[in-house]
Amino acid sequence: MEAQEQRIRKVFSNGGNVQYVLPYFQRDYAWEKSNWKTLLDDLIQLHEEGDNAEHFLGALVVIDEGAGSGVMPKYTLVDGQQRLISLSLLIRALSEQVDQAERLHRTMTKMLVNPDEIDDSFYKLVPTEKRGDRQAYCALLRGETPEQSDSRIMEAYRYFRAEVPKRLARNRTSAEEIFNTLVKNMQVVFIVLDERERGYKIFESLNAKGRPLSQPDLVRNYIAMRLPSDSQKLVFDKYWVKIEETLDERRKTARIGELTAFLRHYIAHFSGVLPRTDDVYARFRDRMENHFGDDLGFAGEIARLHEFARFYDKLLRPKGERNLTLRRRMVRLNRFEMSSSYPLWLYMYDLVTKGEASTNEFIEALETFENYFVRRFLAGDPTNFNKLFPALVKEMRDMPIDSVPETMRKSLAYRNYPTDNRLRQALKANRNFDSRRQKRLAQILESLNRHLSKGTDGHTALDGASTIEHIMPQSLSDRWRSQLGRWHNEVHKENLNAIGNLTLVTQSWNAALSNSEFRKKHNKLRRHALRINSEYFSRDVRRWDAKAIAERTSYLTELILQVWPNIGGDVAVPNLKGTKPTLLTFAGHSMPVKSWKEVLVCTANAIMHQVDDFETLTKRFPPRYFKKEDMNNRDYRSLDNGWSVYSNLTGQRIYDTCVQLVDYASLAELEWNVQYR
Repeated sequence: MEAQEQRIRKVFSNGGNVQYVLPYFQRDYAWEKSNWKTLLDDLIQLHEEGDNAEHFLGALVVIDEGAGSGVMPKYTLVDGQQRLISLSLLIRALSEQVDQAERLHRTMTKMLVNPDEIDDSFYKLVPTEKRGDRQAYCALLRGETPEQSDSRIMEAYRYFRAEVPKRLARNRTSAEEIFNTLVKNMQVVFIVLDERERGYKIFESLNAKGRPLSQPDLVRNYIAMRLPSDSQKLVFDKYWVKIEETLDERRKTARIGELTAFLRHYIAHFSGVLPRTDDVYARFRDRMENHFGDDLGFAGEIARLHEFARFYDKLLRPKGERNLTLRRRMVRLNRFEMSSSYPLWLYMYDLVTKGEASTNEFIEALETFENYFVRRFLAGDPTNFNKLFPALVKEMRDMPIDSVPETMRKSLAYRNYPTDNRLRQALKANRNFDSRRQKRLAQILESLNRHLSKGTDGHTALDGASTIEHIMPQSLSDRWRSQLGRWHNEVHKENLNAIGNLTLVTQSWNAALSNSEFRKKHNKLRRHALRINSEYFSRDVRRWDAKAIAERTSYLTELILQVWPNIGGDVAVPNLKGTKPTLLTFAGHSMPVKSWKEVLVCTANAIMHQVDDFETLTKRFPPRYFKKEDMNNRDYRSLDNGWSVYSNLTGQRIYDTCVQLVDYASLAELEWNVQYR
């Protein structure tokens, strides 16, 4: 490696011939307005500081490709394209402030082109063709209007073209003075590599000023630098370019780019651990270094990555799935916003592709998961499965699989699966289906409505998008207060967001019903097209109070148990009556225990070291379970962090509480185990 400081004038060969080519594996031009503004601000400030001031722009990393045309130096630009393109556009905007007949204009132009060369050799900088970058850049230098494209190059040029004359006027300076400051006082570290050096190691450690590299940017460059030069183009054109076209990083899923999300889930489906978003590149690199040392195996894994990207695209956009039943199941999965389960479905797609599972088994596995998710959601249990599903895939890989759905059913049934009785009790007590949960609840109510039409060869659907209607309204009128009686505020607060008080209508009906009295709502709902409304409200329901809401909650609960029946089946639930624990194992560490109370204390102490916010976790339990002080009460046991835990519980209840603690902390339940006799 050769490194030296260079002024921008030298980078552009002092107006002589030189060329920098962006390799096909580089990302597109990605700088935004904030980056352009910073560059221009820095340049103006540098000019004001005087001739001796210097400004360091970061590093340019290149591979020396030798002479291009004649004796013209030619480089592959590994890192620094964002700054180099932006500087070129800024010089182009400055040149427009100078008469074309002046020598200064010719000097500026020779910083951008090689006037004696033809074709692509004419341009000192040749961007990638992604999103139309090359076409837009070259058209601008030719003085033409670029064709319509997704390139940000034209947007950057317009910004500089508009801002440069304003800054010149504001600072009472000239284009010549600013240009001279740019080429003489701005500098970079110019790093030249040869092809034998592992350029990605240098590339990933650079902290150049500008827009940070995304995780896919780092992965892309790592792949390019790992591949021998004679196979780079083949692998990139056949696989990686198609991966980027399929999964666009600018589109978001679960608030991160599609390609980052895919790489994250792809890694998790192999490793059993979901990496942090910022660690995706590092974990991808580790996997490739540890398992695919030779070039052939490395290229084969990129081909496999392309295959899984097509699977992921179907998960994000189920219309690409040809099997209609499977497509419908995936649509439902996405309506429940359960992308955290994607590692499992990547695994299932792989099994189906290899002939180790059938499409029907895939569909059944999706149905099993929906059952697990819906019952946990309605029971008020955590539905953040970021750790569960990578661990579940790893578990399924490590055991012989005769039937994927059956293996999955048994695995989920052991993971705090809500029984019928627990679900009934939870729905009676749960009054918290507020706006954050109503999108998922709407999907559940739509499923219940469809179930009521089962066997009729059809079902009713709303004319427009569904919305949740509060039968007892969110704001009580005087008429509602009168109907609810003296304790109307308490009744309203406790029952407003109970499932029995919620139903589905269109937005227009929601606005029309608003806080109308119950008699009016009842008349409209009993004639409503959805059977979930008409079938229930055709009954003689004269009042709508806590009792009526409880009765409808029970009605809906029984429908829920029909649509999502208990998958636990004959899974053994430990009967702990009369037992005595002997050994507690958690996260690979074992400790002897003498009582169930000791099991509770040891588990709670272990959990507090595994979570960032213990107090938030405690709020998921009834108020008496955890106290934020050392209780002088024999019903409580002190914890290491000053909290106390309620311990006057049966062994069975302590066991269930510990399972919930592990579950709420998003830890794998298989890491916790207690032996007893």
